Amino acid sequence: MNDKLSKILSVVTGLIGLVAVFFLIKIIMEGDDVVKESVDLQNSLVSPYITFAIWVLAITALLAVVFSIWNLIKHPEMLKRTLLSLAIFGVFLAISYMLASDAAVTNVSGNVLKDGEAGAISKWVSTGIWYTMILGGIAILAILAGFVKSLVSK
Repeated sequence: MNDKLSKILSVVTGLIGLVAVFFLIKIIMEGDDVVKESVDLQNSLVSPYITFAIWVLAITALLAVVFSIWNLIKHPEMLKRTLLSLAIFGVFLAISYMLASDAAVTNVSGNVLKDGEAGAISKWVSTGIWYTMILGGIAILAILAGFVKSLVSK
């Protein structure tokens, strides 16, 4: 990164920090208990602070995605590896979806829980659970393989 861009980013980061400190000091000056009790103070102090934080988060996320895509476009070999990884994750998701149940969610006595009816939502929740278990199992196997490899290579 060149010096000019580095200086610009330092100034922007400093300005974001100053705005955040400004809001924080305003909230501290009013007092925590007073702000909790007064809706007007919450609207005048806390709401702008939260809005500012949401905008900073959204801009940061957008920049991260744009620069990641730009970097992938500039380096086709990384794009190929990324697409292959996404395809592998898609296969694991498809396997998870096939293993998932769309049955109603019941408690210990067999009664259907509130909002636990059978259907698409239940299927996707079960898919998420299976997906997590599959990826967790792969992670544990990778850790164990690394451990065994480090024992053998010594």
